[in-house]
Amino acid sequence: MAEEDVKVTLHWLNGSRAQGTLWLLEELQIPYELDRYHRLPNKLAPPELEKLHPLGKAPVVSVKAPGASEPMVLAESPFIAQYLSEHFTSHKKLLPDRWKPGQEGKVGGETEEWMRCQYLLYYVEGSFMMRLVLNLVLSALKGPNIPFFIRPLTRAISNQMIGLLVFPDMKKSFTMLEKFLETAPSGGPYICGPNLTAADIMLGYPLIAGKDGAWEELGKWEKGSWKETFPKLHAYSERLSQEPGWLKSVEKIKEIEGSFAIRP
Repeated sequence: MAEEDVKVTLHWLNGSRAQGTLWLLEELQIPYELDRYHRLPNKLAPPELEKLHPLGKAPVVSVKAPGASEPMVLAESPFIAQYLSEHFTSHKKLLPDRWKPGQEGKVGGETEEWMRCQYLLYYVEGSFMMRLVLNLVLSALKGPNIPFFIRPLTRAISNQMIGLLVFPDMKKSFTMLEKFLETAPSGGPYICGPNLTAADIMLGYPLIAGKDGAWEELGKWEKGSWKETFPKLHAYSERLSQEPGWLKSVEKIKEIEGSFAIRP
């Protein structure tokens, strides 16, 4: 079965990690259709997405193989990335080789590159994004939707909760990612080694979104700024923002929507 015979549709939501999935599709050069959805005034996803998946979140990808009566529905960014990267390999390989030579199927026989990639796919969706979502929720307590006469109180509560729950965990995450880049197999320059992987793409969306100021607002960084405290991570974020696949995904949305916005 040829890859071009498979019908792939990305259900894209503005201001969501669906942009990372669009980058993945561009990187793998998968022919796809794009169905667009837009957030409601309250910033939530529209109810139409629930017709595709019970959670009503984006991204969602439908994959219809030739002869299949119904498409498969894939949800959760890392699962989508893993599935597509395993099945669409004719143009680019985004998953590292799994086994060391002669170690196939053995416990501990996996390559460091593969182990890193697998861990980071789970980490992005779990530990990393969980804290970013919490930060978004708490930051909303300081926003214009809060009545002005109670906003000083909600702002104080928000700042305290971010300082207690979000900032310490984000420092640990950034410290870990900085170390991963310092010790990347074969010297990098990507986080799993010399080649771009699905893990880079899944990390890319939040890192690109936060690199120009969002991380600075979380708290006081050890060396004065996030950029100075984590120089390798900052350089990595800048490099990802110039990847051809990312730039193509941004231009695609600009062409269709007329503009493009990103948020961490």
